[in-house]
Order: sequence, then structure tokens, then C-alpha cells
Amino acid sequence: MCAGIGSAGAGARLNALLGASGLEPVDAPAAAQFEAFLAALRRWNSRINLTAIRDEEGILARHFVESIACARALPAGIGSLLDYGSGAGLPGIPIALCRLEIAVTLAESQGKKAAFLREAVRVLAIKAKIHEGRAEDLAERFDCVALRAVERMGEAVKHAGARTKTGGWLAVMTTGGELDAVKRSAGAGFRWEPAVKLPGGEDRVLALGQRAG
Repeated sequence: MCAGIGSAGAGARLNALLGASGLEPVDAPAAAQFEAFLAALRRWNSRINLTAIRDEEGILARHFVESIACARALPAGIGSLLDYGSGAGLPGIPIALCRLEIAVTLAESQGKKAAFLREAVRVLAIKAKIHEGRAEDLAERFDCVALRAVERMGEAVKHAGARTKTGGWLAVMTTGGELDAVKRSAGAGFRWEPAVKLPGGEDRVLALGQRAG
């Protein structure tokens, strides 16, 4: 699971940042894929607004390290995952790279961002599916639904909960200050684990709730 020695360049810098955060490095094949993901993201970000963070170090430190930490914190036994409002493919693509056993669906309603996701999936040669449309329109339910930096988070969490199977997990990357609001938005049908602290400061946490019914 993303363990071993990274490759040169951005992969080596990513592994250094992971180490500084107390996390295990990614292996050489994953490091090469993260380098390719970074290059694609920066190339497309010059044309469309995928993320406000545009420099390499910022993307590696904030987006990639946090998403890798999320991937590793997800419970075992997850076979399918929906990245709700995927945007730049975060955290869905890092999850697909680090948790090969998980079938990832990237849901994105904006056409240009969905086009980027298709290109990223092609370049990285991963098996993630793209749903170009509103995540809440999907009929399928998933073992896990993940959210990060989506608009109208409260409403999104409510819809994401409805896409989660009974016994499945809602994984919300948020802040400690917003944690109670996230739990309220999900409703009473979830049992919450203690929040997992994410690297990068700003009180970032991963909220993991299991759907009871």
C-alpha cells in the first residue's frame, strides 16, 4: 500500500514531505504516477481553474500528502468508492493509486474538469470511472463516499450519505471546527469514528462515519 522508495524529482520531494509528516513513502511506481499526475494537473491548471494552489510544492504538500493520508486511513474492506465532486481528482486519484483494491468513481458535473479527469485517468493508466454529472444523480450506492473542498458542504454531505451503502463509510476531509456541522448534515444514521488528524496544519481532519441503516 504505497510503501517503499520513491523515484527522483517530484516523487522524491513527495516522499520527503510524507516523511516529514510521519507517513510512509510511496513506492517507485506510485511515485512516478504522482509525478505524471502533478504534470497533468499543472498543465491543465494553466487553462482551467482546477485548484487555487498552482505551485508544485503547494500541490505536493497540501493536495497530495493530505489525499495520501486519507487513502491510508480508510477502513479495510472497501471495494467501491465515489469521489463526490472530484474537481482535480482529489482525493479520488490518490486513493486509486494507493488503494489498488478499491474501484474508484470520480463524479464531476463541470465539463472541463471532467475532461481533465478523463485525461488524468488515461495518462496514469488507472481503472477509475468518470461520471460527468451530478453525483447525487447516480443510482448506485458505494462502500465509501469521499468529499474534499466541495461547494455547499452541508448539502453535499447529506447527498453523499444517501449514496453510501448500509455498513459503508462517509469520508469527509474537513476542519475540526466544521466537524459537528458535517455530522449534523449527514444525519442520525451514521456512527462516527474519532476524527483522524491530517497533515498540513489548519486543523485539517478526516471524519469517518459508518452508515448504520
